[in-house]
Amino acid sequence: METTPLTAAQRQALASLLDDPAPAVRQALLAQFTRLGPEGTGLLCELARGPNRPLAHEASWFLRELKCSDPVADFRTFIRSLNYELESGALLLARTVNPDLNVGACCELLDRMAARVRALLVATATPREQCRALNRVLFEEYGFHGNEEHYTDPRNSFLDQVLARRTGLPVSLAIVYLLVAERAGVALEPVGAPGRFLVGCYLEAEPFFIDVYNSGELLSAGAVFALLRAADLNPQVSDLAPTPVREVVCRCCRNLVNHYAAERDAELARLFASFVAEFEAVHTRHAQP
Repeated sequence: METTPLTAAQRQALASLLDDPAPAVRQALLAQFTRLGPEGTGLLCELARGPNRPLAHEASWFLRELKCSDPVADFRTFIRSLNYELESGALLLARTVNPDLNVGACCELLDRMAARVRALLVATATPREQCRALNRVLFEEYGFHGNEEHYTDPRNSFLDQVLARRTGLPVSLAIVYLLVAERAGVALEPVGAPGRFLVGCYLEAEPFFIDVYNSGELLSAGAVFALLRAADLNPQVSDLAPTPVREVVCRCCRNLVNHYAAERDAELARLFASFVAEFEAVHTRHAQP
Protein backbone atom coordinates (compact mmCIF):
# COMPACT_ATOMS: atom_id res chain seq x y z
CA MET A 1 0.00 0.00 0.00
CA GLU A 2 1.43 3.38 -1.02
CA THR A 3 1.14 6.35 1.28
CA THR A 4 0.08 9.90 0.45
CA PRO A 5 2.75 12.42 1.44
CA LEU A 6 1.85 14.76 4.29
CA THR A 7 0.88 18.25 3.26
CA ALA A 8 2.79 21.25 4.61
CA ALA A 9 -0.18 22.07 6.86
CA GLN A 10 -0.30 18.53 8.26
CA ARG A 11 3.45 18.54 8.92
CA GLN A 12 3.18 21.88 10.73
CA ALA A 13 0.23 20.67 12.79
CA LEU A 14 2.09 17.57 13.96
CA ALA A 15 5.24 19.54 14.74
CA SER A 16 3.29 22.08 16.78
CA LEU A 17 2.03 19.34 19.12
CA LEU A 18 5.34 17.65 19.85
CA ASP A 19 6.11 19.70 22.95
CA ASP A 20 2.65 19.25 24.49
CA PRO A 21 3.31 17.49 27.84
CA ALA A 22 -0.23 16.10 28.19
CA PRO A 23 -0.04 12.26 28.27
CA ALA A 24 -3.20 11.95 26.16
CA VAL A 25 -1.72 14.17 23.46
CA ARG A 26 1.58 12.29 23.41
CA GLN A 27 -0.14 8.92 23.16
CA ALA A 28 -2.36 10.20 20.35
CA LEU A 29 0.72 11.47 18.52
CA LEU A 30 2.51 8.15 18.95
CA ALA A 31 -0.51 6.38 17.48
CA GLN A 32 -0.61 8.82 14.57
CA PHE A 33 3.11 8.48 13.82
CA THR A 34 2.74 4.69 13.98
CA ARG A 35 -0.05 4.82 11.39
CA LEU A 36 1.98 7.13 9.17
CA GLY A 37 4.95 4.76 9.18
CA PRO A 38 7.99 6.07 7.24
CA GLU A 39 6.15 9.28 6.35
CA GLY A 40 5.88 10.13 10.04
CA THR A 41 9.35 8.82 10.85
CA GLY A 42 10.78 10.94 8.06
CA LEU A 43 9.16 14.07 9.50
CA LEU A 44 10.52 13.26 12.96
CA CYS A 45 14.01 12.67 11.53
CA GLU A 46 13.91 16.08 9.83
CA LEU A 47 12.82 17.78 13.05
CA ALA A 48 15.40 15.86 15.10
CA ARG A 49 18.21 17.32 13.01
CA GLY A 50 16.70 20.80 12.65
CA PRO A 51 17.96 24.06 14.17
CA ASN A 52 15.17 24.23 16.80
CA ARG A 53 16.91 22.20 19.51
CA PRO A 54 13.95 21.96 21.96
CA LEU A 55 11.80 20.66 19.10
CA ALA A 56 14.61 18.36 17.99
CA HIS A 57 14.75 16.94 21.53
CA GLU A 58 11.01 16.19 21.46
CA ALA A 59 11.25 14.62 17.99
CA SER A 60 14.07 12.37 19.24
CA TRP A 61 11.88 11.25 22.16
CA PHE A 62 9.11 10.21 19.78
CA LEU A 63 11.59 8.36 17.58
CA ARG A 64 12.82 6.39 20.59
CA GLU A 65 9.26 5.56 21.63
CA LEU A 66 8.41 4.35 18.13
CA LYS A 67 10.92 1.53 18.36
CA CYS A 68 7.97 -0.77 19.03
CA SER A 69 6.84 -0.31 15.43
CA ASP A 70 7.75 -2.86 12.76
CA PRO A 71 10.99 -1.57 11.17
CA VAL A 72 10.78 -3.96 8.22
CA ALA A 73 7.23 -2.87 7.42
CA ASP A 74 8.31 0.77 7.80
CA PHE A 75 11.11 0.30 5.30
CA ARG A 76 8.81 -1.44 2.84
CA THR A 77 6.40 1.47 3.13
CA PHE A 78 9.29 3.84 2.45
CA ILE A 79 10.11 1.90 -0.71
CA ARG A 80 6.51 2.09 -1.93
CA SER A 81 6.04 5.74 -0.99
CA LEU A 82 8.26 7.15 -3.79
CA ASN A 83 9.08 9.89 -1.27
CA TYR A 84 12.80 9.15 -1.26
CA GLU A 85 14.92 11.29 1.05
CA LEU A 86 18.46 10.08 1.71
CA GLU A 87 18.70 10.52 5.47
CA SER A 88 15.29 9.00 6.20
CA GLY A 89 16.03 6.09 3.88
CA ALA A 90 19.42 5.40 5.46
CA LEU A 91 18.00 5.52 8.99
CA LEU A 92 14.99 3.36 8.13
CA LEU A 93 17.30 0.83 6.48
CA ALA A 94 19.44 0.70 9.61
CA ARG A 95 16.36 0.16 11.80
CA THR A 96 15.53 -3.07 9.95
CA VAL A 97 18.36 -4.78 11.87
CA ASN A 98 18.62 -2.38 14.83
CA PRO A 99 15.10 -1.40 15.96
CA ASP A 100 16.58 0.36 19.01
CA LEU A 101 18.60 2.70 16.81
CA ASN A 102 19.11 6.09 18.48
CA VAL A 103 18.14 8.37 15.61
CA GLY A 104 18.71 11.49 17.69
CA ALA A 105 22.32 10.51 18.44
CA CYS A 106 23.01 9.92 14.74
CA CYS A 107 21.56 13.31 13.81
CA GLU A 108 23.46 15.08 16.58
CA LEU A 109 26.79 13.66 15.38
CA LEU A 110 26.04 14.73 11.80
CA ASP A 111 25.12 18.17 13.16
CA ARG A 112 28.42 18.46 15.05
CA MET A 113 30.49 17.52 12.03
CA ALA A 114 28.61 19.99 9.84
CA ALA A 115 29.06 22.76 12.40
CA ARG A 116 32.80 22.10 12.37
CA VAL A 117 32.84 22.28 8.55
CA ARG A 118 30.97 25.59 8.62
CA ALA A 119 33.50 26.95 11.12
CA LEU A 120 36.29 26.23 8.64
CA LEU A 121 34.60 27.84 5.65
CA VAL A 122 34.73 31.45 4.55
CA ALA A 123 32.01 33.08 2.46
CA THR A 124 34.21 33.09 -0.64
CA ALA A 125 35.20 29.41 -0.44
CA THR A 126 35.18 27.68 -3.81
CA PRO A 127 33.51 24.27 -4.21
CA ARG A 128 36.91 22.59 -4.04
CA GLU A 129 37.79 24.46 -0.85
CA GLN A 130 34.45 23.44 0.62
CA CYS A 131 35.20 19.79 -0.15
CA ARG A 132 38.68 20.09 1.34
CA ALA A 133 37.06 21.36 4.55
CA LEU A 134 34.70 18.37 4.51
CA ASN A 135 37.68 16.07 3.97
CA ARG A 136 39.57 17.61 6.87
CA VAL A 137 36.65 17.15 9.27
CA LEU A 138 35.50 13.68 8.20
CA PHE A 139 38.75 11.96 7.33
CA GLU A 140 41.35 13.74 9.46
CA GLU A 141 39.51 14.96 12.55
CA TYR A 142 36.87 12.21 12.84
CA GLY A 143 38.90 9.45 11.20
CA PHE A 144 36.38 8.02 8.74
CA HIS A 145 37.99 5.49 6.40
CA GLY A 146 37.19 2.62 4.09
CA ASN A 147 36.99 -0.80 5.70
CA GLU A 148 39.55 -2.67 3.59
CA GLU A 149 40.20 -5.34 6.21
CA HIS A 150 36.57 -6.41 6.67
CA TYR A 151 34.90 -5.17 3.49
CA THR A 152 32.00 -7.66 3.62
CA ASP A 153 31.05 -6.92 7.23
CA PRO A 154 27.32 -6.02 6.98
CA ARG A 155 27.83 -3.26 9.56
CA ASN A 156 29.63 -1.29 6.84
CA SER A 157 26.26 -0.58 5.20
CA PHE A 158 24.26 0.78 8.15
CA LEU A 159 24.41 4.50 8.88
CA ASP A 160 24.41 4.19 12.67
CA GLN A 161 27.24 1.65 12.59
CA VAL A 162 29.29 3.67 10.11
CA LEU A 163 28.95 6.72 12.35
CA ALA A 164 29.86 4.74 15.47
CA ARG A 165 32.77 2.78 13.98
CA ARG A 166 34.01 5.50 11.55
CA THR A 167 34.38 2.96 8.76
CA GLY A 168 32.31 1.69 5.87
CA LEU A 169 31.92 1.05 2.16
CA PRO A 170 32.16 3.66 -0.60
CA VAL A 171 28.37 4.07 -0.72
CA SER A 172 27.88 4.33 3.05
CA LEU A 173 30.80 6.76 3.44
CA ALA A 174 29.29 8.77 0.57
CA ILE A 175 25.98 8.92 2.46
CA VAL A 176 27.74 10.34 5.55
CA TYR A 177 29.64 12.82 3.36
CA LEU A 178 26.44 13.96 1.63
CA LEU A 179 24.46 14.35 4.85
CA VAL A 180 27.20 16.45 6.44
CA ALA A 181 27.62 18.49 3.25
CA GLU A 182 23.90 19.20 3.08
CA ARG A 183 23.88 20.49 6.65
CA ALA A 184 26.94 22.65 5.90
CA GLY A 185 25.33 24.16 2.81
CA VAL A 186 27.60 22.40 0.28
CA ALA A 187 25.70 21.23 -2.83
CA LEU A 188 26.92 17.75 -3.78
CA GLU A 189 25.39 14.69 -5.45
CA PRO A 190 25.69 10.90 -5.11
CA VAL A 191 27.38 9.24 -8.09
CA GLY A 192 26.93 5.48 -8.36
CA ALA A 193 29.74 4.68 -10.77
CA PRO A 194 30.16 0.95 -11.42
CA GLY A 195 32.40 -0.63 -8.84
CA ARG A 196 33.14 2.66 -7.04
CA PHE A 197 30.56 4.90 -5.40
CA LEU A 198 31.64 8.56 -5.47
CA VAL A 199 30.35 12.02 -4.57
CA GLY A 200 30.06 14.54 -7.39
CA CYS A 201 30.27 18.32 -7.51
CA TYR A 202 28.74 20.01 -10.56
CA LEU A 203 29.13 23.65 -9.52
CA GLU A 204 32.20 24.43 -11.64
CA ALA A 205 32.63 24.50 -15.42
CA GLU A 206 34.14 21.01 -15.18
CA PRO A 207 32.61 18.64 -12.63
CA PHE A 208 34.88 16.92 -10.16
CA PHE A 209 34.39 13.88 -7.97
CA ILE A 210 35.26 12.95 -4.40
CA ASP A 211 36.56 9.45 -3.73
CA VAL A 212 35.28 9.02 -0.19
CA TYR A 213 36.84 5.56 0.05
CA ASN A 214 40.26 7.14 -0.46
CA SER A 215 40.21 9.96 2.14
CA GLY A 216 38.22 12.28 -0.13
CA GLU A 217 40.67 12.50 -3.04
CA LEU A 218 39.37 15.01 -5.60
CA LEU A 219 39.23 13.49 -9.10
CA SER A 220 38.57 14.82 -12.58
CA ALA A 221 36.26 12.87 -14.89
CA GLY A 222 39.33 11.54 -16.68
CA ALA A 223 40.85 10.34 -13.42
CA VAL A 224 37.63 8.53 -12.53
CA PHE A 225 37.62 6.79 -15.90
CA ALA A 226 41.24 5.73 -15.34
CA LEU A 227 40.35 4.38 -11.89
CA LEU A 228 37.48 2.33 -13.29
CA ARG A 229 39.45 1.04 -16.26
CA ALA A 230 42.18 -0.09 -13.86
CA ALA A 231 39.49 -2.28 -12.29
CA ASP A 232 38.72 -3.82 -15.72
CA LEU A 233 35.51 -1.83 -16.12
CA ASN A 234 34.34 -0.01 -19.24
CA PRO A 235 32.95 3.31 -17.94
CA GLN A 236 30.52 5.49 -19.87
CA VAL A 237 29.93 9.23 -19.52
CA SER A 238 26.48 8.46 -18.09
CA ASP A 239 28.18 6.68 -15.16
CA LEU A 240 29.23 10.11 -13.84
CA ALA A 241 25.70 11.52 -13.69
CA PRO A 242 23.98 12.02 -10.30
CA THR A 243 22.33 8.89 -8.95
CA PRO A 244 18.73 9.02 -7.64
CA VAL A 245 18.27 8.49 -3.91
CA ARG A 246 16.18 5.40 -4.70
CA GLU A 247 19.18 3.76 -6.34
CA VAL A 248 21.57 4.82 -3.55
CA VAL A 249 19.48 3.05 -0.90
CA CYS A 250 18.83 0.09 -3.20
CA ARG A 251 22.58 -0.27 -3.78
CA CYS A 252 23.04 -0.55 -0.01
CA CYS A 253 20.48 -3.37 -0.03
CA ARG A 254 22.27 -5.14 -2.90
CA ASN A 255 25.52 -4.99 -0.95
CA LEU A 256 23.81 -6.44 2.09
CA VAL A 257 22.43 -9.37 0.08
CA ASN A 258 26.00 -10.29 -0.88
CA HIS A 259 27.51 -9.62 2.52
CA TYR A 260 24.91 -11.56 4.51
CA ALA A 261 25.27 -14.41 2.01
CA ALA A 262 29.04 -14.35 2.65
CA GLU A 263 28.26 -14.64 6.36
CA ARG A 264 25.90 -17.56 5.60
CA ASP A 265 22.97 -15.67 7.03
CA ALA A 266 20.41 -16.83 4.47
CA GLU A 267 17.45 -15.26 6.27
CA LEU A 268 18.82 -11.71 6.21
CA ALA A 269 20.18 -12.21 2.68
CA ARG A 270 16.64 -13.08 1.55
CA LEU A 271 15.20 -10.10 3.42
CA PHE A 272 17.46 -7.60 1.67
CA ALA A 273 16.95 -9.36 -1.67
CA SER A 274 13.21 -8.80 -1.17
CA PHE A 275 13.88 -5.08 -0.61
CA VAL A 276 15.86 -4.93 -3.87
CA ALA A 277 13.04 -6.68 -5.72
CA GLU A 278 10.51 -4.27 -4.26
CA PHE A 279 12.55 -1.21 -5.23
CA GLU A 280 12.79 -2.54 -8.78
CA ALA A 281 9.10 -3.44 -8.99
CA VAL A 282 7.97 -0.03 -7.71
CA HIS A 283 10.32 1.76 -10.10
CA THR A 284 9.17 -0.32 -13.07
CA ARG A 285 5.51 0.22 -12.22
CA HIS A 286 5.82 3.99 -11.92
CA ALA A 287 8.24 4.43 -14.82
CA GLN A 288 5.66 3.10 -17.28
CA PRO A 289 3.73 5.77 -19.25
